[in-house]
Amino acid sequence: MKRIVELKERNYADASTHADAPVNYEDAIENYKRILDITGDITANIIAPNSEAVDLEGPHLIDNRMHYASKTLENIEATRQAGLWGVSMPRRYGGLNLPNVVFSMMSELIAAADAGFQNIWSLQSCIDTLYEFGNEEQRQKYIPRICEGEMMSMDLTEPDAGSDLQRVMLKATFDEKENCWRLNGVKRFITNGDSDIHLVLARSEEGTRDGRGLSMFIYDKRDGGVDVRHIEHKLGIHGSPTCELVYKNAKAELCGSDRMGLIKYVMALMNGARLGIAAQSVGLEQEAYNEGLAYAKDRAQFGKKIVNFPAVYDMLSRMKAKLDAGRSLLYQTARYVDIYKALEDIARDQKLTPEERQEMKKYTRLADAFTPLAKGINSEYANQTAYDSISIHGGSGFIMEYKCQRLYRDARIFSIYEGTTQLQVVAAVRYITNGTYLSIMKEMLEGELSCDCMKGLRDRVAKLVQLYEEAVEKVNASDNQDVHDFLARRLYNMTADIIGSLLLIEDASKAPDLFKKSAHVFVRMAEEEVIGHTAYIKAFNAEDLEQFKAVEEETEEA
Repeated sequence: MKRIVELKERNYADASTHADAPVNYEDAIENYKRILDITGDITANIIAPNSEAVDLEGPHLIDNRMHYASKTLENIEATRQAGLWGVSMPRRYGGLNLPNVVFSMMSELIAAADAGFQNIWSLQSCIDTLYEFGNEEQRQKYIPRICEGEMMSMDLTEPDAGSDLQRVMLKATFDEKENCWRLNGVKRFITNGDSDIHLVLARSEEGTRDGRGLSMFIYDKRDGGVDVRHIEHKLGIHGSPTCELVYKNAKAELCGSDRMGLIKYVMALMNGARLGIAAQSVGLEQEAYNEGLAYAKDRAQFGKKIVNFPAVYDMLSRMKAKLDAGRSLLYQTARYVDIYKALEDIARDQKLTPEERQEMKKYTRLADAFTPLAKGINSEYANQTAYDSISIHGGSGFIMEYKCQRLYRDARIFSIYEGTTQLQVVAAVRYITNGTYLSIMKEMLEGELSCDCMKGLRDRVAKLVQLYEEAVEKVNASDNQDVHDFLARRLYNMTADIIGSLLLIEDASKAPDLFKKSAHVFVRMAEEEVIGHTAYIKAFNAEDLEQFKAVEEETEEA
């Protein structure tokens, strides 16, 4: 953490011009703790008590405008009054200049209280993309507004372009007379879609049909030209408005360079959003575990509390192990992102040393490798934990009065939006097949442990790493791409099992009282899955694919 603070604060230069800026490392850490305390206070006393009412009311569509649920407005005002906006932005724009690690912790707290509101609040991170790729005039114009609590959205998806963003067709044309761009078309499934400032992916190059014809634009709601045609009625996250937008000659500004919208800017935007979903997932996991544990301690059957039944404490221990491993993976990913982002920011003002350039390259690669793991696995864990929480509640869990049903409904979207788990597998698989994760695992196995009590457990994980290497070699030896794609999910799960185990072992060696139990439970879960998946992969042949196909393959006509 010290390196992150050192880079983020740049020798604590802001202390001379900003009263709230830290003067040293200890001061910075105390500042982070204060902000987390404030966030915790607001989530416990305002956002969580409002969550049920928000879930029941949801947003409204009136005269082509989205209106938040009344209690959502209270949540927004409370976070504004507390100064919890512009979290990642430099202080010169009115931001808090906080690292992603702290932002992730804040996101966790808010998601535990209300996952739908976390969507609204965390979309402020879209401003990072504008900060990185916009010009200084745009930064001065828009960033202070976000720091004051205005809303953002990223308008990517269209009716015919869901995961395949290369098919985006919302049209951008340059208005010579007004010296601005004009946007026309429809966007669908846009979270917080009637926000104040939108980042919009649009087709700026006439006649193109692939990603090279797409650019990123900034749309300001103050300029008008966008109507909300529909608000989706969803299974969960009811407080988070999901809108269909109609752009009618809407005025917009180009963000960064043309034709780089999908190739560069959306990738940056999505990686930030995926880290946000990982934090959202961990927050909901925590609440689902809390609800399950509290009910199990209170509920008696057959003469004793159900928390004492093996079937129940087996579920609870797995829920807790996934929570602890997933949180560790989230924070590790956020640390990698913090280091390379801070170095990128410094490089805008001064030339990096050769050592700093190497450091930036290393942590960029690690962040790229870990982000799809953190998002995909935590979103799956959130779904599993919410499911188990209902199981612990039994019939009561199916009754709407209990919170666990809302957590279950809210969690379902986590493994779908900002890239499905299948797409996270696609993003991660090259790091599996080229040996990046394997190298990370072997390096972690060589690391020092603070407590010898974890050595035996790590030796067990070392055996899993050997099996993992054999499984990767088997898949790499096949020249059938369908086999690679079919087995990729199993390799992905094995990767998360092993890295999660090693991270938890590190945590448990430093704080056995907090993590020793979870480390033991998680390693057993990892053994169960890695051994099974290895056997499956070793026995798999290309001709086996025919047994799994639901229909004969059809070629889509162009």
